[in-house]
Amino acid sequence: LSLRWHLGRKTGEVLRVIDRGTSSINTLLSYIVFQIFPTIADVIIAIAYFITFFNYLFGIIVFCSMVVYLIVTVIITEWRTKYRRQMNLRDNEANAKAVDSLLNFETVKYYEASDWERQRYRDAILSYQKAEWNSTASLNLLNLVQNMVNTVGLAAGSLLCAWAVVHGINNLNLTVGDYVLFGTYLAQLYVPLNWLGTYYRMIQQAFIDMENMFDLLDKDLEVKDAPNAKDIELQGGKIQFKKVCFHYDPSKPILKDLSFTVPPGHTYALVGHTGSGKSTIVRLLFRFYDIQSGSIFIDGQDIKEVTQKSLRQCIGVVPQDTVLFNSDIRYNIRYGKVSASDEEVENAAQAAEIHNRILNFPQKYETVVGERGLKLSGGEKQRVAIARTLLKAPAIVLLDEATSALDTKTERSIQASLAKVCENRTTIIVAHRLSTIIHANQIIVLNEGQIMEMGTHQELLEQNGQYAEMWQSQLINEQQEGDLPDANFGVQDGNGASLLN
Repeated sequence: LSLRWHLGRKTGEVLRVIDRGTSSINTLLSYIVFQIFPTIADVIIAIAYFITFFNYLFGIIVFCSMVVYLIVTVIITEWRTKYRRQMNLRDNEANAKAVDSLLNFETVKYYEASDWERQRYRDAILSYQKAEWNSTASLNLLNLVQNMVNTVGLAAGSLLCAWAVVHGINNLNLTVGDYVLFGTYLAQLYVPLNWLGTYYRMIQQAFIDMENMFDLLDKDLEVKDAPNAKDIELQGGKIQFKKVCFHYDPSKPILKDLSFTVPPGHTYALVGHTGSGKSTIVRLLFRFYDIQSGSIFIDGQDIKEVTQKSLRQCIGVVPQDTVLFNSDIRYNIRYGKVSASDEEVENAAQAAEIHNRILNFPQKYETVVGERGLKLSGGEKQRVAIARTLLKAPAIVLLDEATSALDTKTERSIQASLAKVCENRTTIIVAHRLSTIIHANQIIVLNEGQIMEMGTHQELLEQNGQYAEMWQSQLINEQQEGDLPDANFGVQDGNGASLLN
């Protein structure tokens, strides 16, 4: 599914929908094959038996009872479907709130909001219980009507049988034993018939439970491969944006007629105020979204005309917030290349300068990092992400504010590792701290989705424009905090030569 869908999803609700949907498929198949078909066979045999050995009137009574029973069951079950849907919706909401609280437990503790979250969950449970009560009450009404139909059918058959015993019907004289046989058979027939109503209700509920899951599976893909899409053919990693326009909401354009070119092996930095479109450019290059107009090329190939798989295989990303799997460190690093050997994983960790740190852990590379990597520090998580990207060995690297969430000391210690990731690779850096990108080949200054300035660090300072203003502001803040700009972030020129001082 698309990134847009994932950004709007509720994890607990989605998991609940999938869980109910998959179990409902098993329920549906089991009831239809092993319950519904045998019950229908019982009813048909009973009708044929009474017509053959008793009288057609007995068959009519049994048939009418069955038909009325099924009609009542279908009508009332369809009516109570809305209560089942409401119950599912409230159940989804309760699970979504529970999972949301668990995933954000630190925030809950920071703001002493445990009582508030407990009350939210209690309200959700009470809402679910109310919906469940409505569903149960409608079910009891259905059972009551079904029992009334059964009772009327049994009474009519018993009276007819008693009349046949006493007076006879069309030269048919039944004995008391026949009366007992009829009553016993009819009573036994109503047992599977009662279950037939239950099975129908369960099947109806299964369809309702499956409904949301199938809606999930039927979601249209926002980004699709072209019918004749081919794998991308890399020739160095040249990136071109040509008159690109993009918006998430038509009323709020993000990028406006954006054009720039990143030569192979060069490093370009994107800077600008919040909302200027920096991270959007990274997402568009990775093709999480399709642009409204314009074109994006890699080595002269429109990314819409190549397969998403091959495109993403040639791009490595080090994000601002690295989220790790709740598994061991080796697994998380190997995720960059699932076929990598243990030696390759450890070599990548050494290049990211986290190998020695891992060896100090009690379980070393088998250390489980916890949910979303919470057992590791911010710097350790970023180094794992760097090792993962080094293992992937992509031709193009995207650094989306990779160190903005770290303190200055940790950020500086990671710059050398990031330089190894960018070495001899086309690189786009989204940066908030300008001191980390002063050696970029070109710096693009964005404002409201348009390029306001473009040049090297020194050229932009000499222009005395928006970049110079941002630089002076950050320089003053860093000097006040005792931090000087870090000039040791290595990037390359077009020949892959390091620009380290």
